[in-house]
Amino acid sequence: MGKPVNRPELDFSFKSYIPEILRGIKVTNRHFWRNLVGQKDIVTVQYPEVKRPYPPRLRGRHRLMKRDDGQVRCVACMLCATACPSNCIEIVAGEHEDKGIEKYPVSFKIDLLTCIFCGNCEEACPCDAIRLDTGIHAPPFTTREEHVVNKEHLLERGGLSVAKQGGIL
Repeated sequence: MGKPVNRPELDFSFKSYIPEILRGIKVTNRHFWRNLVGQKDIVTVQYPEVKRPYPPRLRGRHRLMKRDDGQVRCVACMLCATACPSNCIEIVAGEHEDKGIEKYPVSFKIDLLTCIFCGNCEEACPCDAIRLDTGIHAPPFTTREEHVVNKEHLLERGGLSVAKQGGIL
């Protein structure tokens, strides 16, 4: 067996937790008055009025770029969906009326709840069709369906791309 440990006998005040409760109230009051009077030590940001700047590496939300004629630049090659590690991109391809354009996305959906904003879709896109350079943070939504953004929503934020379409120099 082990060596016996001598334990001190506890009195009634220590068993009743009253000294510890009073010590906790003292700590709480000290923090309360220090925060109320001297607010220079507070690290809390008063959010609606004061906003922290985003870091320069923030990619932001997705956007789809447009051609000169206003159509989507995406040719539904599925490289962005293939490169996505979280499988949050869903593209349905369709045949385009213009013979110079083989395919276009009939449906383009991104699930922002599963997206990790890694930028692999932007890197994999050969047409400069998808970008993550908006600098806009994804707002909170109340339902899961609101987190799935479609092609029309992505085109609202997108503008004309300065890259040459089709590799023409």
